[in-house]
Amino acid sequence: MDELISIDRALCLPAPDIAALVEGQNIVAISKVAVQRGWTFALYPCELLISSLPIEQQYHSYSHKSAQAALAALNASTVQIEVWARCELSTMIHDVKQLEVLAFSTVWTKAVLQETLEQRQHIFLSYLQVYRLADPISVSASSITSEKHGKFVSLSSLALENSPPTSIKVTETFPILDETVFAQRQQQLEKGEKPLSFELRKLEGTVAPLAADNPSAQEIRQEVRALLGWRVSSESNHQSDLDLTWIKQISEVGNSSDGNEFEKLVRRSLIKLGFSNSHQNPKASLDPEATGGAGGIDVCCREPYPLVGECKASKNQHVPTDVCSQLTYLGQTHFPEEYDNSVKVIFAAGILTNPANKVAIGNKMNVIRPETLQRLLELKAKYEGSIDLLALEPCLREAPFGEDADTKLNHYIDEILQDLKVRSQLVQIVKKLTHANSEQSEVAEIYGAYRSAFQINDPSIQLDRQAVYELLIELSSPLAGYLGRMRAGGLNRDRFYYLRDLSVE
Repeated sequence: MDELISIDRALCLPAPDIAALVEGQNIVAISKVAVQRGWTFALYPCELLISSLPIEQQYHSYSHKSAQAALAALNASTVQIEVWARCELSTMIHDVKQLEVLAFSTVWTKAVLQETLEQRQHIFLSYLQVYRLADPISVSASSITSEKHGKFVSLSSLALENSPPTSIKVTETFPILDETVFAQRQQQLEKGEKPLSFELRKLEGTVAPLAADNPSAQEIRQEVRALLGWRVSSESNHQSDLDLTWIKQISEVGNSSDGNEFEKLVRRSLIKLGFSNSHQNPKASLDPEATGGAGGIDVCCREPYPLVGECKASKNQHVPTDVCSQLTYLGQTHFPEEYDNSVKVIFAAGILTNPANKVAIGNKMNVIRPETLQRLLELKAKYEGSIDLLALEPCLREAPFGEDADTKLNHYIDEILQDLKVRSQLVQIVKKLTHANSEQSEVAEIYGAYRSAFQINDPSIQLDRQAVYELLIELSSPLAGYLGRMRAGGLNRDRFYYLRDLSVE
């Protein structure tokens, strides 16, 4: 159980600065008073500390909307204290040369940092590990005067909705940033290392307003935030894909008598995997809100390669030869130019009769169970880049066909999971080395640790140092973001460090 921490004061910071801390964009705060390492306190949102510059000149463009929203919230009769913080490090900046990296690493512009330095001759900079309060505190917007901005106030002096407490009890249950992510970013800022591309931050700011109502935008935003090191702890474990709700219905519906719903789920599944249909033929469609209907193919894809399919729900009914014949007839009728070269699939819960299975094998038709389709989609949802349709194509085009094709596809899924497991193990090795050394590790050290922990005890894993290096590069690519990489000249000189977990269930 988390130890209770007693907090009796609040630090008054500009509302946009607190918003940046809550979003994981900043890990530092600027105050008018020195903050000592180890101090804990609530964060009270107030007006800007520098009034001589407009907000657009104080914050980078990607954070303008959130900054404006945070300030607008101060116009209400009450404001919310939602977070508390612990100071992990306190420094004082006197040199203007230090401002460039600080401006590049935070939501603040160099202009506002220079203005602050000119006004005060120094900047009190505090590295804050921030935590959410289990229950936000409502405070009167007029609780403090402007001279308290950037300074500490006691909780008992605030006009709270309920009787003002002298202190509140909190725990470390709800951190904004994972401890490892925070430590890595603190190390980068202390060393004066510039973070990832400013363009990524602008992309995050562009996508953010769309994420509330658009699952695709939300997914993109989460990935960008992870790459930037902004991912908050509630996002640090892999985010369950929003589509998992309907994906988990595939097996149940496929084993029911609801054929129309099963067909819609199959179409939706293929779209999720990356298939599409650029032609608008209602009899050969991939529209998940429609069904093949009388005389139409249940499933028809054209990109990235042609695929046709028939859907047969119900576990308790054998699948007759008619289903195979129907797929052939409808495919040749409505998909004449591509049919012969198409991947052919029967999505069925029931067992094929012996004659039907022979016809399926003879016509190179794959029989895929709803449970297997659901398993494939769950893999895609949890590990976005794990299913490569071009890599899947040979599996679907090569024997065995008929009933045995389902086993073939499950073997394919097992191989992907094994590949993911190896990558997950490598991430865990780098994580341990990063924690032990507090610095980046060379490939030779990572390879040796991996061999000792996993490869020696598992003969099926055959990785040499070059293969490990290539996997480390993959895991540290901007589109993966599980590891960080310090380029220094190739296999024997590059160094890697941990960013976030790759969990394989």
